Amino acid sequence: MNARFEQRPAQGIVVAVLSAFLVGIEVQPDAALSATLMSQEQATQVVSIRNLTVKDGAVSGELVNKSPRTIRDVQLLIRYTWLWTNEMRPGEESPGDAVYVTVEGDIPSSGSKPFTYRPASPLPARTDGRFDVSVAVAGYAEIIPQK
Repeated sequence: MNARFEQRPAQGIVVAVLSAFLVGIEVQPDAALSATLMSQEQATQVVSIRNLTVKDGAVSGELVNKSPRTIRDVQLLIRYTWLWTNEMRPGEESPGDAVYVTVEGDIPSSGSKPFTYRPASPLPARTDGRFDVSVAVAGYAEIIPQK
């Protein structure tokens, strides 16, 4: 299966959702894995981010599971977008960056889980612009018990 990710400014990023079929706690050898593509808007109906704070490049918040099933291993896309002070004459190299971070572990239905991400190196202190930091859900695994 070839999954294609597109970025649409009005709709946000396309989100991949992994569905794992489990019986009890053990994964059965014949369990099937399936990937479903959905928009960021659809994904926020399942898992959302609240109490988001950004300080010195570190990002903290809480993931909330709004689905009737347990979810796990939520993947976040954290973007450090560089906004030039003078967009008409930007510099040659943008210090902007993006990173995928996995918040490991289960989040039960209606439950929440805190997360914190700190970049390996501090964001550069510059006077020719500023960082705009955004966080979006990029994917997660949903546990669907077999009948």
